[in-house]
Amino acid sequence: MLWTSLLLSSSAFIGGIYASRPGIHRRLFDTRDIPNPEKYNTTYWFNQLIDHANPSLGTFKQRYFFSGEFYEPGGPILLENAGEGNVWYDLTPNNSIVSLVAQATTGASIALEHRFFGQSNPYPDLSEESLKYLTLQQNIDDMVYLAQNIVLPMEGGDSVGPDKAPWILFGGSYPGAVVNWAVYQRPEIFYAGYASSAVVEAIEDFWQYWDVIRTRMPANCSSDFEAVISHVDAVFSSDDDLAIQALKEIFGMGNVTYVDDVASMLNEPMGFWQDLQPESGPNQPFYEFCDLLEVWEVDGKNTSAPESGWGLDHALEAFGSWMREQHPSISDADISSHDDTLPQYRNTSVDNQDRSWNWMICNEFGWFQTGAPEGHPTIVSRFVNLEFYKRSVCQMFFPKTFDDKLMSAYPAVDTINTKFGGWNVHVDRVFFANGLNDPWIDATVSSRSIDFQPTSLTPVFLGKGVHGSDMIVVNADVEPTIAYIQEQAIAYMQTWLADWTPVYSILGNWADSKP
Repeated sequence: MLWTSLLLSSSAFIGGIYASRPGIHRRLFDTRDIPNPEKYNTTYWFNQLIDHANPSLGTFKQRYFFSGEFYEPGGPILLENAGEGNVWYDLTPNNSIVSLVAQATTGASIALEHRFFGQSNPYPDLSEESLKYLTLQQNIDDMVYLAQNIVLPMEGGDSVGPDKAPWILFGGSYPGAVVNWAVYQRPEIFYAGYASSAVVEAIEDFWQYWDVIRTRMPANCSSDFEAVISHVDAVFSSDDDLAIQALKEIFGMGNVTYVDDVASMLNEPMGFWQDLQPESGPNQPFYEFCDLLEVWEVDGKNTSAPESGWGLDHALEAFGSWMREQHPSISDADISSHDDTLPQYRNTSVDNQDRSWNWMICNEFGWFQTGAPEGHPTIVSRFVNLEFYKRSVCQMFFPKTFDDKLMSAYPAVDTINTKFGGWNVHVDRVFFANGLNDPWIDATVSSRSIDFQPTSLTPVFLGKGVHGSDMIVVNADVEPTIAYIQEQAIAYMQTWLADWTPVYSILGNWADSKP
């Protein structure tokens, strides 16, 4: 059986921390069910500039997949940026929102790999010297240069530039934000966009990530998990070395030296939340973990805890048992955020998405998922703070870049938000789709911190999904709000396309609009 995984990893061990990236968990599909799968899994390569500010540096091979199955002359070109992971051929019929819009608008589709991810690498390593060409602006410029210069592998593929055909961007999560930023910056190139779970606001201290999970998860599980974390922080803040050691051993981490490394590992079960999708069903790691805490045999039958949970004693024992079973032997060599000689910090080989993504969040975006501030309920230890993140994710991986910098000097979130508008930007013809259960929602235009006012040219739809749920077609079969979002997206795109006018008739000279 040939299965192709479309999981752009949402959770991972990053050095000494268990962290979540804003990737989209896409369903698996069986390529046996697709007639002529070679139409979708053929790999294409585009000669991309290494540095758009200095073309003399040359080019590199940027990977993409293509489908012209539904294309008719005059149709749009749909460009999906794969973001912080390997590009996959998810352009198959009825798999993603891209394929739905392509069918409805007779468009051709491109799935483009992000520079420095997967096989699209300007240089043969991910050293700090190489990664200086990994920036948001270079990524946007990649899409612009491709749109202006690509010859698509179909009849008429040399005559579909933005001066002759409307280009529509698609993306979810970080790539969703890129949709918004690219249309904002280069509207003469990209006519419209579909931005799912788009994290448009760069946020350094993003403790709200876990707070959304706390408020949306089952109340009994939240209560007990919060009680365990409160206990952990109290013990780890004490001077009682015996109690600290005993607590480490409950979680199977008696050989881990630093309490912040232990505390960060306790994020793991909560990180499963982002992988939930409406079509996933109940037997998912997150709910299995909560059942372990909250379903207890009482008088010979399984009984669920009340909303207040079973209390600290049972929750600590159950959580500790789960951790020991998941990680039978864990030590500093596995997770230390204090030892920069560990191989995970020194590995500069390509196709290492954690390292590439760390570079981007340390330099530009932040989104460090910390424990909540004092006085606010938290399901993540307050030992997992900005200092911990910047040491374990930035300084350990990239000492030449960050060791001599004040921690307050990075990442450049204010620069990004000023340049691209953050929450405050209204971009014509960008369709926003968000999920009520998405832990990233507070970095989107549906954030609980703002009152974003949608318009007919900047619509915002909020469904009962998690992260990027609306991009996955099968989710519409089980969640009506997602079906509605997908229907509305098609309708908006069709309306906007009816108004499209070739760029050269607006700007006069197409060459003048090239960078």
